[in-house]
Amino acid sequence: MKVAVIGCTHAGTAAIVNTAKLYPEAEITVYERNDNISFLSCGIALYVGGVVKDPHGLFYSSPEKLAELGVKTNMRHEVTAVDTKSKTVRVRNLVTGQEFDDTYDKLIMTTGSWPIVPKLEGLELEGVLLCKNYEHSNTIIEKAKHANKITVVGAGYIGVELVEAFQLNGKQVTLIDGEDRILNKYLDPEFTAPIEQSFKDHGIKLALNEKVSSFAGEGGKVTKVITSQGEHETDLVILCIGFRPNTELLKGQVDMLPNGAILVNDYMQTSCPDVYAAGDSCAIHYNPTGKHTYIPLATNAVRMGTLVARNLMTETIPYMGTQGTSGIKIYEDNIAATGLTEEAAKAEGMDVETTMIIDNYRPEFMPTFEQVQLKVVFDRATRRILGAQIMSKTDLTQSINTVSVCIQNKMTIDQLAFIDFFFQPHYNKPWNFLNTVGLESLPTSVPTSVPSKEAVTV
Repeated sequence: MKVAVIGCTHAGTAAIVNTAKLYPEAEITVYERNDNISFLSCGIALYVGGVVKDPHGLFYSSPEKLAELGVKTNMRHEVTAVDTKSKTVRVRNLVTGQEFDDTYDKLIMTTGSWPIVPKLEGLELEGVLLCKNYEHSNTIIEKAKHANKITVVGAGYIGVELVEAFQLNGKQVTLIDGEDRILNKYLDPEFTAPIEQSFKDHGIKLALNEKVSSFAGEGGKVTKVITSQGEHETDLVILCIGFRPNTELLKGQVDMLPNGAILVNDYMQTSCPDVYAAGDSCAIHYNPTGKHTYIPLATNAVRMGTLVARNLMTETIPYMGTQGTSGIKIYEDNIAATGLTEEAAKAEGMDVETTMIIDNYRPEFMPTFEQVQLKVVFDRATRRILGAQIMSKTDLTQSINTVSVCIQNKMTIDQLAFIDFFFQPHYNKPWNFLNTVGLESLPTSVPTSVPSKEAVTV
């Protein structure tokens, strides 16, 4: 069996390693246009901020490690065309310029995503940077050494993490976003408001509800970001607007969402026989809505990549879908979310209720205790849990994984009230805060009729 793999980051590495182990006789060839593989892009802000000193820890594989498994990895090789009918790929060696064709029996598309780059005047100025891969992170670190005023465009996870990292390194930081809240895709206003206040308390300038229209510069270097609301002086700009799937190679050959995300079935198969896909190039089955959605997360990628290998020859293990569970630490706040926010659920046209509690996570007789803020979103009619968000100075983020399992298994808010959680004063109260939010959601009245003794079956 001849297996060709295009792209080698999270999903690609998982697919390659597992395919090599499951099918040691397979001839596996990898094409990667970068000069490195398996870079953990989620760690960019930690690397830029100096928390991670050795960047080698952000790579969890290498061509040498893959070679030990019998895999041939072609670095700095770009696949320029794929013909799914003839099962061929056209490849260009980016070092020599040489082009050649290769064939495959099974094709694994793990081409990932690329930053969204709007067509704006001044984009070519020195100091306007992207933030995605290892090369980008090294450029950001080098340029930031000589910059005092740094502007981050885009208030998603990567953007807000970079803002914190730059501020901690003594920079004057401005965060620009076209929406009126930061992290609006992940958290409701009750959670974003305190984070925004924390940013302001640390001297970070928030320019929300502002859309970037252009960049201005002097001597070829960026000096201003011009928005719908005014101008912001800057020495360096980092674009973190979002990501789009890298799927041009299969356009018109497999089914995709309008944004280009590849549609796969439960076994990671595309609509084209013998072509599999995983990771940021794909749409995923989003359990809270039951729809295919584009949610580029490393956790989704590694699961999907592993399932590609497991299902390459026969349908073995189906994908369970995802809740889009994620977490972030901003200064002293530990934050995590899963499933739909209240705003996202309403945007989907869903009729939902929510319950939010603010409580001390462990008994007040303990020497110390911290508040936990927890919000759960659930369907009004079925009471099925659809999403949750948590924030605390204490790291309680693992609790959101528990709620993710509840969503996965279509549990109700009423069931959450009575799930068996242990009690130990060091960690929680007799009623765990997950129980408490469920209890707070219970109906305020119960049926008044009681079955007769004769109707009760023992």
